[in-house]
Amino acid sequence: MKRSLVLIASAVLLLGAAPPPGQEPPPPVFRSGRDVVRVFATVTDRDGRLVTTLEQDDFEVRDEGKPQPITQFDKTPQPIRLIVMLDVSGSMEGNVPLLRAAGSQLFGRLRQGDVARIGSFGSDITISPSFTSDARELTAALPTSIAPDAPTPLWRAIEQAMDAFAGEDDRRKVILVLSDGKDSGPISFRQRPSSQVDVIDRARQEDVMIYAVGMRSRSRNRMLPRGGMGPGGLQAMLVADLPDPGLARVAEETGGGYIEIRPGQDLGAAFAEVADELHTQYLLAFTPPKRDGKVHDVGVRVTSGGLKTRAKRTYVAPKD
Repeated sequence: MKRSLVLIASAVLLLGAAPPPGQEPPPPVFRSGRDVVRVFATVTDRDGRLVTTLEQDDFEVRDEGKPQPITQFDKTPQPIRLIVMLDVSGSMEGNVPLLRAAGSQLFGRLRQGDVARIGSFGSDITISPSFTSDARELTAALPTSIAPDAPTPLWRAIEQAMDAFAGEDDRRKVILVLSDGKDSGPISFRQRPSSQVDVIDRARQEDVMIYAVGMRSRSRNRMLPRGGMGPGGLQAMLVADLPDPGLARVAEETGGGYIEIRPGQDLGAAFAEVADELHTQYLLAFTPPKRDGKVHDVGVRVTSGGLKTRAKRTYVAPKD
Protein backbone atom coordinates (compact mmCIF):
# COMPACT_ATOMS: atom_id res chain seq x y z
CA MET A 1 0.00 0.00 0.00
CA LYS A 2 2.77 2.43 0.96
CA ARG A 3 4.66 1.61 -2.23
CA SER A 4 1.54 2.36 -4.31
CA LEU A 5 1.11 5.73 -2.65
CA VAL A 6 4.73 6.61 -3.34
CA LEU A 7 4.37 5.69 -7.02
CA ILE A 8 1.17 7.75 -7.31
CA ALA A 9 2.80 10.76 -5.62
CA SER A 10 5.82 10.48 -7.92
CA ALA A 11 3.57 10.42 -10.98
CA VAL A 12 1.69 13.51 -9.80
CA LEU A 13 4.94 15.38 -9.28
CA LEU A 14 6.18 14.45 -12.74
CA LEU A 15 2.92 15.55 -14.35
CA GLY A 16 3.01 18.79 -12.42
CA ALA A 17 6.55 19.50 -13.58
CA ALA A 18 5.76 18.84 -17.24
CA PRO A 19 5.20 21.92 -19.44
CA PRO A 20 1.76 22.54 -20.99
CA PRO A 21 1.14 20.85 -24.37
CA GLY A 22 2.90 22.68 -27.20
CA GLN A 23 5.20 24.61 -24.88
CA GLU A 24 8.91 23.88 -24.74
CA PRO A 25 10.43 23.18 -21.33
CA PRO A 26 12.61 25.96 -19.92
CA PRO A 27 16.34 25.65 -20.66
CA PRO A 28 18.43 24.01 -17.94
CA VAL A 29 20.26 26.25 -15.49
CA PHE A 30 23.69 25.02 -14.45
CA ARG A 31 24.08 25.87 -10.81
CA SER A 32 27.24 27.60 -9.75
CA GLY A 33 28.95 26.67 -6.55
CA ARG A 34 32.19 26.53 -4.65
CA ASP A 35 33.28 23.34 -6.40
CA VAL A 36 33.30 24.54 -10.03
CA VAL A 37 34.39 27.57 -12.02
CA ARG A 38 32.01 28.46 -14.86
CA VAL A 39 33.39 30.11 -17.99
CA PHE A 40 31.22 31.27 -20.89
CA ALA A 41 33.10 31.45 -24.17
CA THR A 42 32.26 33.15 -27.46
CA VAL A 43 33.90 31.71 -30.58
CA THR A 44 34.11 33.53 -33.92
CA ASP A 45 35.74 32.78 -37.27
CA ARG A 46 38.09 34.99 -39.29
CA ASP A 47 35.13 37.03 -40.56
CA GLY A 48 33.74 37.63 -37.08
CA ARG A 49 30.83 35.22 -37.49
CA LEU A 50 29.70 33.22 -34.49
CA VAL A 51 30.75 29.55 -34.47
CA THR A 52 28.18 27.35 -32.73
CA THR A 53 29.00 23.77 -33.76
CA LEU A 54 32.02 22.95 -31.57
CA GLU A 55 32.15 20.12 -29.03
CA GLN A 56 33.91 19.71 -25.68
CA ASP A 57 37.00 18.11 -27.24
CA ASP A 58 37.54 21.26 -29.33
CA PHE A 59 38.30 23.34 -26.21
CA GLU A 60 41.21 23.69 -23.84
CA VAL A 61 40.92 25.46 -20.48
CA ARG A 62 43.99 26.55 -18.53
CA ASP A 63 44.33 27.80 -14.97
CA GLU A 64 47.57 29.76 -14.45
CA GLY A 65 48.78 28.22 -17.71
CA LYS A 66 48.07 24.61 -16.70
CA PRO A 67 45.44 22.57 -18.60
CA GLN A 68 42.36 21.64 -16.58
CA PRO A 69 39.81 18.83 -17.17
CA ILE A 70 36.46 20.22 -18.34
CA THR A 71 33.83 18.85 -15.96
CA GLN A 72 30.76 20.48 -17.57
CA PHE A 73 30.08 21.43 -21.17
CA ASP A 74 26.94 22.82 -22.75
CA LYS A 75 26.26 24.79 -25.90
CA THR A 76 22.52 25.26 -25.46
CA PRO A 77 21.40 28.82 -24.59
CA GLN A 78 21.77 29.49 -20.87
CA PRO A 79 19.18 31.78 -19.21
CA ILE A 80 20.40 35.25 -18.26
CA ARG A 81 19.58 38.04 -15.85
CA LEU A 82 20.28 41.15 -17.91
CA ILE A 83 20.50 44.74 -16.70
CA VAL A 84 20.60 47.37 -19.45
CA MET A 85 22.19 50.67 -18.36
CA LEU A 86 21.56 53.60 -20.73
CA ASP A 87 23.52 56.86 -20.74
CA VAL A 88 21.14 59.84 -20.49
CA SER A 89 23.82 62.50 -20.01
CA GLY A 90 23.56 65.83 -21.82
CA SER A 91 25.61 64.66 -24.80
CA MET A 92 22.90 62.08 -25.55
CA GLU A 93 20.28 64.80 -25.95
CA GLY A 94 18.05 64.06 -28.90
CA ASN A 95 18.67 60.30 -28.83
CA VAL A 96 15.60 59.19 -26.86
CA PRO A 97 13.81 57.76 -29.94
CA LEU A 98 16.99 55.88 -30.84
CA LEU A 99 17.27 54.40 -27.34
CA ARG A 100 13.67 53.31 -27.25
CA ALA A 101 13.77 51.70 -30.70
CA ALA A 102 16.98 49.83 -29.86
CA GLY A 103 15.49 48.64 -26.57
CA SER A 104 12.51 47.19 -28.40
CA GLN A 105 14.81 45.20 -30.70
CA LEU A 106 16.68 43.84 -27.70
CA PHE A 107 13.53 42.82 -25.81
CA GLY A 108 12.31 40.89 -28.85
CA ARG A 109 15.40 38.69 -28.65
CA LEU A 110 15.01 37.62 -25.03
CA ARG A 111 14.32 33.89 -24.76
CA GLN A 112 12.42 31.69 -22.37
CA GLY A 113 14.04 31.90 -18.95
CA ASP A 114 15.65 35.30 -19.60
CA VAL A 115 14.71 38.27 -17.44
CA ALA A 116 15.83 41.91 -17.56
CA ARG A 117 15.79 45.27 -15.82
CA ILE A 118 16.28 48.72 -17.36
CA GLY A 119 18.46 51.45 -15.88
CA SER A 120 19.68 54.89 -16.87
CA PHE A 121 22.36 57.26 -15.61
CA GLY A 122 22.68 61.03 -15.89
CA SER A 123 21.55 63.49 -13.24
CA ASP A 124 20.35 60.40 -11.34
CA ILE A 125 20.96 56.66 -11.54
CA THR A 126 17.73 54.69 -11.76
CA ILE A 127 16.98 50.99 -12.28
CA SER A 128 13.53 49.47 -12.79
CA PRO A 129 12.24 47.76 -9.63
CA SER A 130 12.29 44.09 -10.62
CA PHE A 131 13.43 41.55 -13.20
CA THR A 132 10.81 40.67 -15.80
CA SER A 133 10.42 39.10 -19.22
CA ASP A 134 7.41 41.28 -20.08
CA ALA A 135 8.41 43.42 -23.09
CA ARG A 136 5.70 45.99 -22.33
CA GLU A 137 6.97 46.45 -18.79
CA LEU A 138 10.55 46.77 -20.02
CA THR A 139 9.56 49.29 -22.69
CA ALA A 140 7.73 51.38 -20.09
CA ALA A 141 10.99 51.59 -18.10
CA LEU A 142 12.96 53.10 -21.01
CA PRO A 143 13.89 56.81 -20.64
CA THR A 144 11.53 59.41 -22.11
CA SER A 145 13.68 62.55 -21.77
CA ILE A 146 17.30 63.67 -21.37
CA ALA A 147 18.44 66.75 -19.44
CA PRO A 148 20.88 68.83 -21.54
CA ASP A 149 23.28 69.41 -18.64
CA ALA A 150 23.26 65.91 -17.10
CA PRO A 151 26.66 64.34 -16.17
CA THR A 152 27.97 60.81 -16.95
CA PRO A 153 28.42 58.79 -13.71
CA LEU A 154 29.48 55.76 -15.75
CA TRP A 155 31.36 53.59 -13.24
CA ARG A 156 29.01 54.38 -10.36
CA ALA A 157 26.08 53.33 -12.58
CA ILE A 158 27.66 49.96 -13.38
CA GLU A 159 28.35 49.35 -9.69
CA GLN A 160 24.71 50.11 -8.83
CA ALA A 161 23.65 47.68 -11.54
CA MET A 162 25.72 45.00 -9.80
CA ASP A 163 23.91 45.87 -6.56
CA ALA A 164 20.64 45.09 -8.36
CA PHE A 165 21.61 41.43 -8.83
CA ALA A 166 21.17 40.80 -5.10
CA GLY A 167 19.29 37.61 -4.30
CA GLU A 168 19.70 33.91 -4.98
CA ASP A 169 19.43 33.08 -8.67
CA ASP A 170 21.68 30.77 -10.68
CA ARG A 171 21.03 32.48 -13.99
CA ARG A 172 24.20 34.22 -15.13
CA LYS A 173 24.53 37.94 -14.52
CA VAL A 174 25.03 40.23 -17.51
CA ILE A 175 25.19 44.03 -17.76
CA LEU A 176 24.80 45.81 -21.10
CA VAL A 177 25.88 49.45 -20.87
CA LEU A 178 25.55 52.12 -23.55
CA SER A 179 27.51 55.35 -23.21
CA ASP A 180 28.87 58.09 -25.45
CA GLY A 181 31.12 59.86 -22.95
CA LYS A 182 33.72 59.58 -20.25
CA ASP A 183 33.01 59.06 -16.58
CA SER A 184 32.27 62.36 -14.83
CA GLY A 185 32.68 61.09 -11.26
CA PRO A 186 30.16 60.85 -8.40
CA ILE A 187 26.87 62.70 -8.66
CA SER A 188 27.22 64.02 -5.10
CA PHE A 189 29.97 64.43 -2.53
CA ARG A 190 28.27 61.82 -0.34
CA GLN A 191 28.98 59.07 -2.87
CA ARG A 192 32.32 57.31 -2.83
CA PRO A 193 34.18 57.51 -6.15
CA SER A 194 33.97 54.51 -8.48
CA SER A 195 36.62 53.64 -11.04
CA GLN A 196 37.23 51.26 -13.90
CA VAL A 197 39.43 49.17 -11.59
CA ASP A 198 36.65 48.98 -8.99
CA VAL A 199 34.21 47.74 -11.63
CA ILE A 200 36.59 45.05 -12.93
CA ASP A 201 37.47 43.84 -9.42
CA ARG A 202 33.86 43.62 -8.35
CA ALA A 203 32.71 41.94 -11.58
CA ARG A 204 35.43 39.32 -11.01
CA GLN A 205 34.34 38.73 -7.41
CA GLU A 206 30.64 38.49 -8.28
CA ASP A 207 31.01 36.73 -11.66
CA VAL A 208 29.32 39.44 -13.74
CA MET A 209 29.78 39.65 -17.51
CA ILE A 210 29.74 43.19 -18.94
CA TYR A 211 28.97 44.17 -22.52
CA ALA A 212 29.47 47.74 -23.68
CA VAL A 213 28.32 49.77 -26.65
CA GLY A 214 30.33 52.95 -27.15
CA MET A 215 28.54 55.62 -29.14
CA ARG A 216 29.95 58.73 -30.76
CA SER A 217 27.35 61.39 -30.21
CA ARG A 218 28.16 65.09 -29.99
CA SER A 219 25.85 67.36 -28.03
CA ARG A 220 24.61 70.48 -29.77
CA ASN A 221 25.69 72.43 -26.70
CA ARG A 222 29.21 71.00 -26.40
CA MET A 223 31.57 73.76 -25.27
CA LEU A 224 34.97 74.31 -26.84
CA PRO A 225 37.79 72.82 -24.78
CA ARG A 226 40.29 75.03 -23.03
CA GLY A 227 43.03 76.02 -25.44
CA GLY A 228 40.68 77.23 -28.16
CA MET A 229 40.71 75.80 -31.66
CA GLY A 230 44.47 75.43 -32.07
CA PRO A 231 45.98 71.98 -32.71
CA GLY A 232 45.78 71.07 -29.01
CA GLY A 233 42.22 72.33 -28.66
CA LEU A 234 41.05 70.49 -31.77
CA GLN A 235 42.64 67.25 -30.58
CA ALA A 236 40.99 67.66 -27.18
CA MET A 237 37.60 68.12 -28.86
CA LEU A 238 38.05 65.01 -30.98
CA VAL A 239 39.03 62.93 -27.95
CA ALA A 240 36.17 64.39 -25.91
CA ASP A 241 33.78 63.08 -28.56
CA LEU A 242 34.88 59.46 -27.98
CA PRO A 243 33.35 56.99 -25.51
CA ASP A 244 35.28 56.21 -22.35
CA PRO A 245 38.23 53.97 -23.37
CA GLY A 246 37.78 52.01 -20.14
CA LEU A 247 34.55 50.47 -21.46
CA ALA A 248 36.42 48.20 -23.87
CA ARG A 249 38.80 47.08 -21.12
CA VAL A 250 35.97 46.25 -18.72
CA ALA A 251 34.20 44.19 -21.38
CA GLU A 252 37.41 42.39 -22.31
CA GLU A 253 38.31 41.45 -18.72
CA THR A 254 34.83 40.13 -17.87
CA GLY A 255 34.37 38.05 -21.04
CA GLY A 256 31.78 40.34 -22.59
CA GLY A 257 32.14 42.26 -25.83
CA TYR A 258 32.61 45.85 -26.95
CA ILE A 259 30.98 47.49 -29.97
CA GLU A 260 31.59 51.09 -31.05
CA ILE A 261 29.10 52.74 -33.34
CA ARG A 262 29.15 56.08 -35.13
CA PRO A 263 26.26 58.51 -35.69
CA GLY A 264 23.90 57.05 -38.23
CA GLN A 265 24.80 53.44 -37.48
CA ASP A 266 22.07 51.12 -36.20
CA LEU A 267 22.07 50.97 -32.38
CA GLY A 268 19.28 48.40 -32.47
CA ALA A 269 21.47 46.10 -34.55
CA ALA A 270 24.26 46.44 -31.97
CA PHE A 271 21.88 45.49 -29.14
CA ALA A 272 20.55 42.57 -31.18
CA GLU A 273 24.12 41.40 -31.83
CA VAL A 274 24.77 41.27 -28.09
CA ALA A 275 21.59 39.26 -27.47
CA ASP A 276 22.42 36.79 -30.24
CA GLU A 277 25.95 36.32 -28.89
CA LEU A 278 24.72 35.68 -25.35
CA HIS A 279 22.55 32.87 -26.66
CA THR A 280 25.31 31.17 -28.66
CA GLN A 281 28.04 30.92 -26.03
CA TYR A 282 29.63 27.73 -24.75
CA LEU A 283 29.52 26.86 -21.06
CA LEU A 284 32.77 25.31 -19.82
CA ALA A 285 33.29 24.40 -16.18
CA PHE A 286 36.25 23.02 -14.28
CA THR A 287 37.24 22.26 -10.71
CA PRO A 288 39.62 24.93 -9.34
CA PRO A 289 43.02 23.31 -8.72
CA LYS A 290 43.67 25.54 -5.71
CA ARG A 291 41.20 26.79 -3.12
CA ASP A 292 43.32 29.71 -1.97
CA GLY A 293 40.91 32.64 -2.31
CA LYS A 294 43.26 34.35 -4.77
CA VAL A 295 42.81 35.76 -8.26
CA HIS A 296 43.73 33.22 -10.93
CA ASP A 297 44.33 33.72 -14.63
CA VAL A 298 42.07 31.57 -16.78
CA GLY A 299 42.49 30.95 -20.49
CA VAL A 300 40.19 29.31 -23.01
CA ARG A 301 41.19 28.41 -26.54
CA VAL A 302 39.90 26.30 -29.39
CA THR A 303 42.34 23.62 -30.49
CA SER A 304 41.54 24.01 -34.21
CA GLY A 305 43.18 26.96 -35.94
CA GLY A 306 41.59 30.06 -37.41
CA LEU A 307 39.03 30.60 -34.64
CA LYS A 308 39.01 33.34 -32.01
CA THR A 309 37.79 32.72 -28.46
CA ARG A 310 36.63 35.37 -26.01
CA ALA A 311 36.03 34.60 -22.30
CA LYS A 312 36.73 36.12 -18.92
CA ARG A 313 40.43 36.34 -18.11
CA THR A 314 40.44 35.87 -14.35
CA TYR A 315 38.41 34.42 -11.50
CA VAL A 316 38.63 34.32 -7.73
CA ALA A 317 39.25 30.82 -6.40
CA PRO A 318 37.10 29.64 -3.47
CA LYS A 319 38.75 29.43 -0.08
CA ASP A 320 38.09 26.72 2.48
